[in-house]
Amino acid sequence: MIPSQTELLYSLGLENEVIGITKFCVHPEQWYHSKTWVGGTKNLNLSLITSLKPDLVIANKEENIKEQIAELKKICPVWVSDVNNLSDALEMITTLGNITGKQEKAAALSAAIERGFEDLRIEEKVPIPAAYLIWRKPYMAAGNDTFINNMMGYCGLENLFNSISRYPEIKLSKLKKFSAPLILLSSEPYPFTEKHIEEIKGEIPDARVLLADGEMFSWYGSRLVLSAAYFRKFKEKIRWIMNQ
Repeated sequence: MIPSQTELLYSLGLENEVIGITKFCVHPEQWYHSKTWVGGTKNLNLSLITSLKPDLVIANKEENIKEQIAELKKICPVWVSDVNNLSDALEMITTLGNITGKQEKAAALSAAIERGFEDLRIEEKVPIPAAYLIWRKPYMAAGNDTFINNMMGYCGLENLFNSISRYPEIKLSKLKKFSAPLILLSSEPYPFTEKHIEEIKGEIPDARVLLADGEMFSWYGSRLVLSAAYFRKFKEKIRWIMNQ
């Protein structure tokens, strides 16, 4: 029921076992075109899921709706993940490996992710204050108890909204008051583009604004194998733009 965990199930080699995914599960592409869509993460088609007769539903505390998960529990066992940081993600991968009988593949994947993040664990002496925006109209930012907040730390950033929970609505005037030196615009769930950089700089001319790959910052499954390399390059881009 969650795109990042759907991709993880593919990485674990569960081609035949997975019978349904959401319409937002775009990776891997072949599953997106071949597996049965069972609605969106927050708008699941419960009758369709029931008709598929699953042995297990894999869900997430943040991404899925509590009431819908409660209904699914009447159909079959439901496993719900709760991932807020890298440690949680590695534990989730291990647990899903155990549940699905793919312990060895899960262990190898977790080890590869840990190796990738090893040289990113060293904290910057002076982290750069930054805001990470996930939505527009209204603007929303990633708060402290989010996976995105944890990933920002690996990029040498200090979240300007680390004192606020989850995803607070904000106004550009508040960011301007904060004198935000760096603003990141995510590619998902809202698809920010270059035109939005100009929009924000019109309100906060002194801020540096960068587009960020939302999958790298918020997908906590096997995509983390790619995230570490992305973050290393992204840190270089941050250093460059901050020196302009």
